[in-house]
Amino acid sequence: MAETKDAIIIGTGVIGAATAFEMAKKGWKTISLDRNREIGHGSTAGSCAIIRMHYSTFDGTAFAWEGYHYWRDWAEYLGLGPEAMLAEFRECGCMVMKTEENGHLAKHIKNSRDLGIPHEEWGRDQIMERLPIYALDSYFPPKARDDDAFGTPNGRRLEGAVYWPNGGYVTDPALSAQNLADAARLHGAEFRLNAEVTEILKENGIVKGVRLSDGNEIHAPVVVNVAGPGSSLINRMAGILDEMTIATRPLRQEVVHIPSPEGYDFENTAPVISDNDIGVYVRPEHGNHILVGSEDPECDPHVWTENDKTYDRNFTEQWTTQALRYAQRVPSLGIPSRMRGVVDLYDASTDWIPIYDKSWLKGFYMACGTSGNQYKNAPIAGKMMAALIDYCEGGADHDTTPLKFRLPYIDRTIDVGFYSRKREINQESSFSVLG
Repeated sequence: MAETKDAIIIGTGVIGAATAFEMAKKGWKTISLDRNREIGHGSTAGSCAIIRMHYSTFDGTAFAWEGYHYWRDWAEYLGLGPEAMLAEFRECGCMVMKTEENGHLAKHIKNSRDLGIPHEEWGRDQIMERLPIYALDSYFPPKARDDDAFGTPNGRRLEGAVYWPNGGYVTDPALSAQNLADAARLHGAEFRLNAEVTEILKENGIVKGVRLSDGNEIHAPVVVNVAGPGSSLINRMAGILDEMTIATRPLRQEVVHIPSPEGYDFENTAPVISDNDIGVYVRPEHGNHILVGSEDPECDPHVWTENDKTYDRNFTEQWTTQALRYAQRVPSLGIPSRMRGVVDLYDASTDWIPIYDKSWLKGFYMACGTSGNQYKNAPIAGKMMAALIDYCEGGADHDTTPLKFRLPYIDRTIDVGFYSRKREINQESSFSVLG
């Protein structure tokens, strides 16, 4: 006889685990499935885990500002007790360079003012005081390494930045997913690893459960797809792709780990930094290293993969390109011969804004397209997904009357239709990892 639950959650990354936690607190008897051997060891483990408040849309900014508060109050939010080993949020601040190309961050400043988010406008002197290893020559647009103009300043200089003091990063993203799973278990949630979904069971337009690779079935009236880079495959199994205007695909990414310049304590001094003049973002990394990621400038090719299992896990020329781009900003940066960092996949949507939604298949829900810019929102995304499922399973039609969801920390209400699978492509998006 097939096992029966109230809800099946596919994926135990940080958003999947948060969804399980929030649903379990509401009384749902959930089981979370993952083909990996450890919770949080899919794309979450490769996340840069940056906590920031600057987004190109007002709704995205509000959601991120709400999400910050859960990381700030992580122990209280989880309720695991004083003996639990918790992921650490390091609130080192986040600095974003002002450029002509990002409108000198006027939109981001306005969003922060409207939402009451602390921020400061910095000039060159303040940047150099915090980061004396920096040079502020402009190199825009970012270039591929084989471009003859690579590494040549364009004659301008950066004028300033915006600093958000509450930004930072989480030191161990996989542990944060495990923390959420442990908290969910306190409320009765179950987790099963080494369990690969091979079929979404459905009948007469209603989801019935899943079949696993070992042939076993689990039945439930609700299935939630939080499978990260595998989400498009799960949606294909469910047969729901035709009605979606927003697609998701696995996108290969390389992240560089490189030593700080000798004599400078980057790990304990520097903030998270976004710099579209050279097309990279950086944050401190343990061992006094610097993590360097690409902000997806036009010169960086998008490497889409057919699935989330078979892709090149080796470093390429892109590693060197990103390291050298950052060396334009930090002339004393040394480039080691040994490549270190992370090669992993993003679950990227058409406009880089996630899908948090139902589907036409009754009982089938999605939290997809979240990679690259939604880690920070995991706790509030899980809370919102639990509310959305309650709303729809209670008989409401989210497509015609979208859920209005209150963000409890900042006391604002958002229209969850913003994240619809059927929305028009959002032209306010950065169309990049910045969201």
